[in-house]
Amino acid sequence: MIRLLLSFCLFLPFSLWAENEAQYSSSTQQLIIPKVVIHNDVTQQAYKVAMQELDNKDFQLVSAEKSATDIASKFNEATYYPSSLEVQIPNVVVDEKITEQSYAVAMKQGETGFFKLLSVQASQRDTLFLNGKIYTVNPQQLWAEALYINNGKIRYVGSNEAARKLVNAKTEVIDLNGAMVMPGIQDVHMHPLEAESPFAGTCLLDNQEEDAENFIAVLQDCAPLQEATEWVLGSGHSVFTLLESERLPIEILDEAIPDRPVVIMESTSHSVWVNSKALAIAGIDKNTPNPTGGVIVKSPQTGEPTGVLFDAAGDLVMDYVWLPTEEIKELNYLGLLQALKKINSYGITSVAEARTYWKRDFQAAWKRAEKEGKLTARAVLNLWLYPHENDEVQIETLRGLYQNSATNLVKLSQIKVYSDGILVNTTAAMLAPYLSVLGDIPSQNGLNYFTEARLAKYLNALAPLGFDFHIHAIGDRGVQESLNAIEQMVYKEGRHRVTHLEVVNKVDYPRFKQLNVTADMQVAGAFAHPDHWEENEALIGERADNLIPLKSLYEAGARVTLSSDWDVSTLNPFIGMQNALTRAPQNLPDLASVIEAYTVNPAYALRQEKMTGSLEVGKFADMIVLDQNIFDIDINKISDTRVMKTYLAGKLVFER
Repeated sequence: MIRLLLSFCLFLPFSLWAENEAQYSSSTQQLIIPKVVIHNDVTQQAYKVAMQELDNKDFQLVSAEKSATDIASKFNEATYYPSSLEVQIPNVVVDEKITEQSYAVAMKQGETGFFKLLSVQASQRDTLFLNGKIYTVNPQQLWAEALYINNGKIRYVGSNEAARKLVNAKTEVIDLNGAMVMPGIQDVHMHPLEAESPFAGTCLLDNQEEDAENFIAVLQDCAPLQEATEWVLGSGHSVFTLLESERLPIEILDEAIPDRPVVIMESTSHSVWVNSKALAIAGIDKNTPNPTGGVIVKSPQTGEPTGVLFDAAGDLVMDYVWLPTEEIKELNYLGLLQALKKINSYGITSVAEARTYWKRDFQAAWKRAEKEGKLTARAVLNLWLYPHENDEVQIETLRGLYQNSATNLVKLSQIKVYSDGILVNTTAAMLAPYLSVLGDIPSQNGLNYFTEARLAKYLNALAPLGFDFHIHAIGDRGVQESLNAIEQMVYKEGRHRVTHLEVVNKVDYPRFKQLNVTADMQVAGAFAHPDHWEENEALIGERADNLIPLKSLYEAGARVTLSSDWDVSTLNPFIGMQNALTRAPQNLPDLASVIEAYTVNPAYALRQEKMTGSLEVGKFADMIVLDQNIFDIDINKISDTRVMKTYLAGKLVFER
């Protein structure tokens, strides 16, 4: 969207959003924007529709350059009618539907310098949903039979009888035939672009494979298929397969692919496997020290790198691979479009991309999707905090990237930062030492990507601008230091969240509520189930008996969100819902609390609870239709639930 503001323009009082919905006439190709208060001269620049955002929702149309009377009619200049306070824009090429979001006036510049008006978010047609089992997540009205939607927003929630009285000639009536409807899922921790970009690699390895030598044939077959780079990329193996191999991992990879640099990401994304060419390009050798937040595994005999890079050490190589070339960015964009289809198929209407690598220009794919009208979910991008960057330079860069327009689907308004690593690598930051650590991990207590003091520095610098922080913390020391850093802040209006929370010290349970910090957890993966807790006993002993203390944090008053961390775990939220109820002793008490953790609570974390998260009058109709009423079935059948339809602001974006 282009905003053009002339400082010398004088503005009249603005009118309210709800009263000013644009109308489009297909027969005359005219867009009528009623009651928009504007400057006296409306010009050809109305095509740019320079909009100034006021109070999140209200806008003023600003004129520019020339008076309308001075511009030839061939330019299709807008006409302003002072008596009715209407702007008429003739011959504007438009998408199929014009929406209330024409106030945002998403404009795409053409070759001639004129603009094409694109529809955003909502259909103008009224829609009535009848005969449903509509679970609203509104405590004042939990269930309803009918919903009436106009311009993408909910105008009525209640009985069939009352809703039918709202029907007019333009109303589309949809009979739900008793189907369950609920708010769209909001997933505050996922990696859709990384999961689906074709550039991410063609070499997909099996994490159940126990002999690394068996990867050689697979790697040789997939290497020629890599697109857009001389590098060979892939993912999927277990780091333990490499560490337990007879030969050094680098020797195996050099044999498989000797003539091209290779980087393969491990299944948890917390280590990479590289060959000699990759190390040479990155300038890593026996004399290279461990970077902040990472470990370069070296041979105890020779001191040479073994080809395994833990945690942030992997970024030393990845920075040479994921370059923001046009070819790579195109593949990222195609991957994002594919990811959106999967996201919508699981009823997800809002997401937080949990690692927006701004150096790789990941944000460009999201912006392009919105600009081209192909974005089918609200997206809050979590800009990655690079641990090896200069603090002052990085802070200024991030300030320049901040975007939080109320009218855009895409927002760059959160920061993703790692406090520590992960348990299985023995890099999660722990208060008490590990019982044993993997080779070359320099500390018995894990490591920090960002120390408490450094994290507090970034919080104090960026939170006042509007950034909320999304902090990865798995070990109890990582969690405690994250909370400490938030507590030290001068600015107290943040909506920060700490994610994963696998080991949490009991003294920190009440601090989440006290500090207004959201506790975000993932329980859809099998590793999170109590049946698997004992797998970590060799590393942390009895501390493994209470992993991801979901119930304890909930009972301590924490605002709980449940997310996927896709593609580390499944994208399917109904698996997570079932697991959240069945993972005793650390389970949520009932389905209502689970649904809140997937809807209204994440809406708060994304600062959109006034717009989404529940089905209430005035909110956007982000909602899903299910094939079964999950309140009426055995909880062990919830994971079988399928989404039949997904709506974003009343627009159907998925149908099974």
